[in-house]
Amino acid sequence: MTMTNDFAIKDNTPFVIFWFRRDLRLNDNKGLYYALKSGRQVLPLFIFDNNILDPLPEDDHRVFFIYRSLAAISESLGSIHKNILVKRGDPFQILRQLVEDFRVEAVYCNKDHEPYGLKRDYRIGVFLKEKGVGFNPCLDHLVMGKEDVLKADGSPYLVFTPYSRRWKGILSEKHLVPYASEEMLPGIMDLSGIGFPDLAQLGLKKPDLLAPALRIDEALIRAYHLNRDYPGKEGTTRLGVHLRFGTVSIRDLVKKATRWNEVFLNELIWREFYAMILWHHPGVVDKAFKPEYDRIEWINDKAAFESWKNGTTGYPMVDAGMRQLNQTGYMHNRLRMITASFLSKHLLIDWRWGEAYFAGKLFDYELSSNNGGWQWSAGTGCDAAPYFRIFNPMAQQKKFDPDGAFVGQWVPEAHTRSYSTPIVDHARARARCLKAYQIALKK
Repeated sequence: MTMTNDFAIKDNTPFVIFWFRRDLRLNDNKGLYYALKSGRQVLPLFIFDNNILDPLPEDDHRVFFIYRSLAAISESLGSIHKNILVKRGDPFQILRQLVEDFRVEAVYCNKDHEPYGLKRDYRIGVFLKEKGVGFNPCLDHLVMGKEDVLKADGSPYLVFTPYSRRWKGILSEKHLVPYASEEMLPGIMDLSGIGFPDLAQLGLKKPDLLAPALRIDEALIRAYHLNRDYPGKEGTTRLGVHLRFGTVSIRDLVKKATRWNEVFLNELIWREFYAMILWHHPGVVDKAFKPEYDRIEWINDKAAFESWKNGTTGYPMVDAGMRQLNQTGYMHNRLRMITASFLSKHLLIDWRWGEAYFAGKLFDYELSSNNGGWQWSAGTGCDAAPYFRIFNPMAQQKKFDPDGAFVGQWVPEAHTRSYSTPIVDHARARARCLKAYQIALKK
């Protein structure tokens, strides 16, 4: 019997690894399906990556969501006397140890499109090849890959509307065929002596915030185009965190969206669009997509930034959005646009400050979508709101919260004397913004 730490295999049997990442489900999991189809026993593995976790608090709510999702996988596998190996550390070191200690024939996983993930996978792929071990990443978290939706000249689209039109034109049944991994789970190896780790063993703690449960509501999605812009209504799906960590199949969701609501389908395509932008243009992580916008002279007033973060700007719609984010880890999409526009244009605070704040708070934080949304709002992105489009927070409130239900829930003092005085005047802030952007663009 060969052993390493808490993991044992009888008779040094060859096997393959399926490495769970942002695909935390047993059903319709493409990489898992191909691992199980390999004909070898499959070791399911998840690694809490120190490179990602070390900068985060021990009670990060997104990490706890991952932990709970893994616990659900472990429980499901337990019903057929299987389990998942959960480790914490550096993925390269953990996989290297497994390859050196056991007869690993291949590693299967699903692709990542973010810069860190691509760099990590390249390094691991090179090592596995040197060891004669196959490395098989599959596209699972998106419907279309990096090279699937391109212009006639082979270049990527930079504007959403033609991208979405092409995306829909390419889409066929083959893109949405499910991978019946859930029917092949007996192919997972028997793991002797492995228990599911508790939070303390992983150096984690339970947070106060819990993510919304996975719920695909047909009636809500069919009415999505009618209600999605009104934060006081239950008009959005709250599926973002489940898409982010793959507890729902994107193929299944797109299939439903094509039948139920095109506006909702467009939102899923926006996610794919921003993923493709990051994939082709990784420089957007810390630079404006349009270089001339990096010449903007931001004011970056720290006191104003604190007011924005805390929801005390004196603008009820902005403050309601920020308080919702701080207290729940979620913010309605209409509010994301309003609060981002307010920070970058009313306050002339660098959009990267706001992007980083959202990154630390949002349950559904996804680098490509968060970056794309912020650059859209700041006017610096590939397909951006023009710099002279500056949301009036009061007009937005009147239009999208006409009965005051949303503001009343999050800023109950809004119409009392105790409410904050606006930290900037809308008209003056708008004029200041236009001037700053015009100076930058003329340089």
